[in-house]
Amino acid sequence: MMTFPPVEDQLALIRRGVEKIVPEDELRRKLEWSRDTGTPLRIKYGIDPTGIDLHLGHTVPMRKMRQFQQLGHQAVIIIGNYTAMVGDPSGRDETRARLTAEQVEANAQDYLRQVAKVIDLNIAEVHRNGDWFGRMSFARLLELCSKVTVAQLLTRDDFSRRFRQEQPIYLHECLYPLMQGWDSVEIRADIELGGTEQLYTFMLSRDLQKDQGLPLQIGVMSPILVGTDGVRRMGKSLGNYIGIAESPYEMAKKFMQLPDDVMRSYFELLTDLPLEEIEQILSGHPKTAKQSLARTIISEYHSGPAASEAIERWEKEISGGGLPEDIPVVGLERSMLQASAMRAVDLLHALGLDPLLGFYHEPAWGRESLASDLIEPWRPYVDEWVWDLFRRQALRAHHFSYQGKACHLGKAGRPIFFARLELLLRPMTRAMRLQVRRLIREMEAFE
Repeated sequence: MMTFPPVEDQLALIRRGVEKIVPEDELRRKLEWSRDTGTPLRIKYGIDPTGIDLHLGHTVPMRKMRQFQQLGHQAVIIIGNYTAMVGDPSGRDETRARLTAEQVEANAQDYLRQVAKVIDLNIAEVHRNGDWFGRMSFARLLELCSKVTVAQLLTRDDFSRRFRQEQPIYLHECLYPLMQGWDSVEIRADIELGGTEQLYTFMLSRDLQKDQGLPLQIGVMSPILVGTDGVRRMGKSLGNYIGIAESPYEMAKKFMQLPDDVMRSYFELLTDLPLEEIEQILSGHPKTAKQSLARTIISEYHSGPAASEAIERWEKEISGGGLPEDIPVVGLERSMLQASAMRAVDLLHALGLDPLLGFYHEPAWGRESLASDLIEPWRPYVDEWVWDLFRRQALRAHHFSYQGKACHLGKAGRPIFFARLELLLRPMTRAMRLQVRRLIREMEAFE
């Protein structure tokens, strides 16, 4: 018979970094039953392989799974090869693109390689939910659909929001929570891990288990990990993520940019350091705390020497004022000057001057010569501003994509660039307005 730690010790570890346990009173009873009978609880974590790059936000529930493994319980990984072809609508304001079976399987294989960095797959069960959905008859599917009402589905925030905004909700999306709930029935889950946005699905799973006469699972929900901007949830599309497969140096740079107020949650959710040690680290200098966080996490996904080398390089290139080795060479100056020219054209029109008639730039068809004259003195400042974006690491290599010899600012980097551009253009526009008024006064004096 298996032996387990005392229930209070298990609860202390399980509760660390957890936002909600539903229902919490049942968790203690399950742990007591498990310890009395020597039976490990079955801990479910589902993964839809819709992408192939895991970031630290994904690892939060995975780390909780590893803690359950350390306590002696059974990890059960569900590869949602069928649900991935539907697409999880959680937190979405639009329909996800559907993937082919081949894409899903390729992603699943890569996912498992990355998951193995967090969860011990040698002692875990791994199932694909296509094993049961693939042989489910249409009659059985209809019977399953009879367990859920449309009104229940519309209580989900994502569906209700899209309904109010008159955006389409497709029938196959409505099946997603039902399929995820049925996964819990098939593997007889005792506990399911996930984020707080999964509450509806967790409760639906309990309803389906009850209908089948099975013990009801408990939802252990982790908080959403905010990204490196300290505001929005970590996500690759937002450019505020730290990937577990990124180079040690890229990870170190991102850790050192974290806002101070997110450090506690990063330590609690992403490390196994004792809470007393975390308090001691956070009581010191923020820079030292971030280096400690970076060293701990990079060592886990790479190695201790690689973590130390990355931090030393950061000290030399960033903290020490040196230039990074991997600054992409891109034509952001032109974008900046084009935006400045548009402001100059509007300004000249507003003050009664023709932007086509310049002094230094030769007039030509379609050229705003006077606007070009106006922004010409700003060129060196624009150059310096663009390079400063790289020095301060506001824009980084992963914000760009390369196609042949061309380098393009990607979707994740554009909001950063244009938000900072707007801040620069405001004082530039005020200064150009003064320049134009001075020009008008001198022209009037010349007449």
